[in-house]
Amino acid sequence: MRMRFKRDVWRILVVLSLFVHILCTAQIPSTRQTTAPPVHSQTGDVSASSGETQSDADQARDELLQGTRLTRQGRFKDAIPYLEAARGKTSNEYALEFNLSLCFIGIGDYKKAIPILDGLRRQGRENADVDNLLAQAYVGTGQHSEVLAVVERAAEISPQNEKLFTFVADACRDSQDFELGLKVVEIGLKKLPQSARLHYERGMFLTQLDQFDRAKDDFELAGKLEPGSEIGYVAGAQENLLAGNVPEAIRIAREGIHRGFQNPALLVSLGKALLRSGITPGQPEFSEAQDALEKAVIAHPRDAGSRIALGQVYLLGSRIEDAIANLEAARQVMPDQPSIYASLAKAYQRKGDARRAQEALAQLESLNQAQAERIRSAPGERKMSYGGNSSPSPQ
Repeated sequence: MRMRFKRDVWRILVVLSLFVHILCTAQIPSTRQTTAPPVHSQTGDVSASSGETQSDADQARDELLQGTRLTRQGRFKDAIPYLEAARGKTSNEYALEFNLSLCFIGIGDYKKAIPILDGLRRQGRENADVDNLLAQAYVGTGQHSEVLAVVERAAEISPQNEKLFTFVADACRDSQDFELGLKVVEIGLKKLPQSARLHYERGMFLTQLDQFDRAKDDFELAGKLEPGSEIGYVAGAQENLLAGNVPEAIRIAREGIHRGFQNPALLVSLGKALLRSGITPGQPEFSEAQDALEKAVIAHPRDAGSRIALGQVYLLGSRIEDAIANLEAARQVMPDQPSIYASLAKAYQRKGDARRAQEALAQLESLNQAQAERIRSAPGERKMSYGGNSSPSPQ
């Protein structure tokens, strides 16, 4: 099932980081430091502080500036009226149109972003950044062939642009479209075969597709390509979790965090590894796991893997309501993940809600049967996972 998250904080941060790059290259017209009133009230002449009537050009510059500021702050919905009001009235149409499409993607209104970005391409303003946003918009609308065509085209324009591939891959992960994300990353690896980040990304998609042996190879290679780096630690922890080497996964995650890498994916790996080590309430390791997972959830509240693990920690600590809240949040993101229902059944049983516990068990049985059938019919050796493998992508 493909899930779309209109206000996903992670997606907004990813898109906003692309905007910062564009802001550095686009020339925003300078203007005096004024704050434009709401667009819906700007139907007549606006009086400037000097008493003179502000020209249409000045008003358009102010609207563009205000829209740009709001976009930079991640206030995409607020920025849209200002940017729309300035359309066709400013000399810097590229910056305006790009920012407007970015805002529509930021609020999940992909259908409005696509014609704007297509318009830039038709005007001869196609570049890797425009195609990057266009591919993300196509991911949001489920147009797979268009996504791959745009990524292929952008890869020819800017073959060394790693973010082109990782941003689109992040969009695929947000939509739970792991097969599409794998294809996007593999296009990138043809251009950047030594990219540790892309090998890590491919490992994560392969994990979601239950291709764990191939995933371990990518995690191992990512660690070798950038040893001692943030991505190296994240990949190393993931590799050892998949291999079942819990002590080594804990060691690597702790070392990376101690070196200052507060990456949510690394925090999730530490929390999951400590859970698998058999921690119990009252132990320092239990508090360590809870703290790491709480930080990861705060950073990326829609990541199912961290929500599941935190719910399990709360369940162990008898914080039943908190456990249920996190597990239900994970279910909204990944409704086909069996580990959610196994933990939910326990939580509702301990709460005394027999009906909901039974519903969770029934859903678990249904998912188990479906997964067993997929494994029987899949070619080659395919393994099964119940650990909630979703993890936020490292920045």
